[in-house]
Amino acid sequence: MRQARVKRETRETNIDVAVDLDGSGAAEIETGVGFFDHMLDQIARHALFDLTVRAKGDLHIDMHHTVEDTGLALGQAVREALGDKRGITRYADVHLPMDETLTRVALDFSGRPFLVFRTTFDRPKIGAFDTELVREFFQAFAMQAHVTLHVETLYGDNNHHIAESCFKGLARALRVAVAIDERQADRIPSTKGSLAG
Repeated sequence: MRQARVKRETRETNIDVAVDLDGSGAAEIETGVGFFDHMLDQIARHALFDLTVRAKGDLHIDMHHTVEDTGLALGQAVREALGDKRGITRYADVHLPMDETLTRVALDFSGRPFLVFRTTFDRPKIGAFDTELVREFFQAFAMQAHVTLHVETLYGDNNHHIAESCFKGLARALRVAVAIDERQADRIPSTKGSLAG
């Protein structure tokens, strides 16, 4: 059962995340940030994770802590659900088109957290959502999932499409990378014999 639940509570946020890596894409998301809920729903749907996220944050200040801490909790939950990563595909990449936008996402569950994020927005907000928080989420997720993650939007004009292509690209890459490779059997996919970092 590749499942995990993470609770993260600080003076700024209270986050509860549950993930099943072998789910059907079912999602129950409630963060108080509508656009972010929509993006997390995309992760569940396109990664085929069952995902529950309940987040309460200091939204009277701004959305930063809620988005960042949710990324931290989700990354930790994915890492814990993977266990020692025995038998996983490990690597994945995808080119995700969304209308006029094309984003490339590549990742490696190496145990070495790193983010390369080459995506820009020409407006500070999508509705009420701060576009700079897209990178904050990916940074937090990569650090706690212990994944090497590269995200690059090759071209695009619509800020909503750019953001959504990043999240959908992450989801599709996660779906492949965490899948069990039958040829790996019970092996850890590393010549070192460990993907613990």
